[in-house]
Amino acid sequence: MTEIVFERTDERLGEFAVRPVSADEDTQLLHGWLTHPKSAFWLMLDAEPADVRRQFRTIEATPGNDAFVGLHNGIPAFLIERYDPARSELAELYPVRPGDVGMHFLAAPTGMPVHGFTRAVLTTVMDMLFTDPATERVVVEPDVNNTSVHALNAEVGFGVVDTVSLPEKRALLSICTRADYLASRTAGSTEGEVSR
Repeated sequence: MTEIVFERTDERLGEFAVRPVSADEDTQLLHGWLTHPKSAFWLMLDAEPADVRRQFRTIEATPGNDAFVGLHNGIPAFLIERYDPARSELAELYPVRPGDVGMHFLAAPTGMPVHGFTRAVLTTVMDMLFTDPATERVVVEPDVNNTSVHALNAEVGFGVVDTVSLPEKRALLSICTRADYLASRTAGSTEGEVSR
């Protein structure tokens, strides 16, 4: 499998690590996650494995875009997509700045949820993105109806900028600066050491 590009230890939940997606090798894993009813906001419930493979091959081939599988204690447990807002449909909806990074994340659906797990996943994602000194702000555009992710985003420092219309959804355009994220970590409840 591919090399680990980021690791983080959560005091309560253990080890989190991130590796690049392999469109071919990860197709079945990602298909299972993305077509699960709990992943409805990813808009891929009816996708076939070939659709998932094509989606992640497109991400691999698009400059400024990449995708990662997150591991929890060595087991695949979440998905991250990183993209360049300046090369996306968001470029016409807000003033993109140098250092803006777009992000989507998905905690793998499970029948045995662990309290605080999704927050720990989002913390891992944000730590990874801000490890790059060029990243100044993280930009997200969750569906307006995805209230659980709105609450999580607010906990880690995101502020809503606007409600925007995208081709497939109405979304809350939200931005988190490096300073806001660090302030949320200082004030918040997620502990852990960050390493590369």
